[in-house]
Amino acid sequence: MSAEPQFDELIHPSTRLSIVALLAAADWVDFAFVRDSLGLSDSALSKQFATLEGADYIAIERPLADRRRRVHVRLTDTGRSAFEGHVAALREIVASVDG
Repeated sequence: MSAEPQFDELIHPSTRLSIVALLAAADWVDFAFVRDSLGLSDSALSKQFATLEGADYIAIERPLADRRRRVHVRLTDTGRSAFEGHVAALREIVASVDG
């Protein structure tokens, strides 16, 4: 990860940062996996997804599987770049007080 450090207010809140970090580790992630991994309610996760999708940080697909609508989510290139820049900015902050 060699992104330009850029603090990102949109993904900085802990819930959104946790969501984006989880998505950064995979191509596509199931809604239920994110919900269960982070201990969020369906409505709380849906609200965070709406915010991230509105900023073009995530893409959401709703394929039909076994007659049930599934929700799969992934980071977009914009979201991945924002996450990497945010992590780089946080690392700079930490490094500035370590030395």
